[in-house]
Amino acid sequence: MNKDQPLTHLDSRGEARMVDVGDKAVTSRVAVARAQIRMKPETLSVILASELAKGDALATARIAAIQAAKKTSDLIPLCHPLPITKVAVELRADDALPGIVIEVTCKVRGQTGIEMEALTAASVAALTIYDMAKSIDRGMVIEEVMLIEKSGGKTGEWRSDDHG
Repeated sequence: MNKDQPLTHLDSRGEARMVDVGDKAVTSRVAVARAQIRMKPETLSVILASELAKGDALATARIAAIQAAKKTSDLIPLCHPLPITKVAVELRADDALPGIVIEVTCKVRGQTGIEMEALTAASVAALTIYDMAKSIDRGMVIEEVMLIEKSGGKTGEWRSDDHG
């Protein structure tokens, strides 16, 4: 950020404020976020077989991610509530971690970006998997929570160079 540019979430007195997006153009916006949760190979096997005492961790994580995207403005201060049009959640086992890779795509037609919704959804999906499997593996690690790509709005297209 240019140090001559004022911070958008601070008013002239330095107090937090929600940015007024009322004059921004309505555009189609998409954000894709990723998170992963590493675990013991045995834990991954139990999750994939849906043999956890708490039930199907992957189905529950998918629902949790969708709910989290819809509730993001309640969780992140100064975040605008958005009329989300799509939340797609992909959960993929990765034996090399070992663990689960979570990828969330969120879409909106609106006046502000949807990156926080995608990031929140990916994070909550990982937390849900942790919660459901912690009785057999408290050493699981949630990591690599990141924005993969975004499109729409004034800044247009962006894609992470480091993670594809």
